[in-house]
Amino acid sequence: MNKDQSLPWDHPRFKSWIAVARACQLMQSALARDLSPLDIKPPHLDILVNLFRFEGISQQELAHKLLVGRSNVSMILPQLERRGLIERRGDKRDKRVLRLFLTKEGRRVTEEGMRLQTALINSILSATPIEECLAIGANMERVVAALQSEMGDDQGDG
Repeated sequence: MNKDQSLPWDHPRFKSWIAVARACQLMQSALARDLSPLDIKPPHLDILVNLFRFEGISQQELAHKLLVGRSNVSMILPQLERRGLIERRGDKRDKRVLRLFLTKEGRRVTEEGMRLQTALINSILSATPIEECLAIGANMERVVAALQSEMGDDQGDG
């Protein structure tokens, strides 16, 4: 870098960017710790919660909601299936499509995982006024929209 070029940490928005990244990373670590008694990890919970919300979703729709490729989802689904948490069923109209459903045990684990996640969020943000939480959320939604626009991507409706 030449002496006239600013360094990233000199940029006024860099500190915010790093704070968001660190908060996300630490929150994922804390969530992983809290989910460990259920023998699931945050990516598993993301899938289970989406199946809870959108019963019968296809693998492609799930990947779209999670902002990942189908291959990422297809690596995790067999693990959840072997554990008896999800099941795949053929689509009645299109035999090429598999629909995803929670089992009874999957619903139980998902409900407990959501309870743990909500408790963690409440614990971490309890000192932050609701108005500030909403403002943070609105700012992050603008960041998401800007990133999606930058990438030419309209995902993220989940």
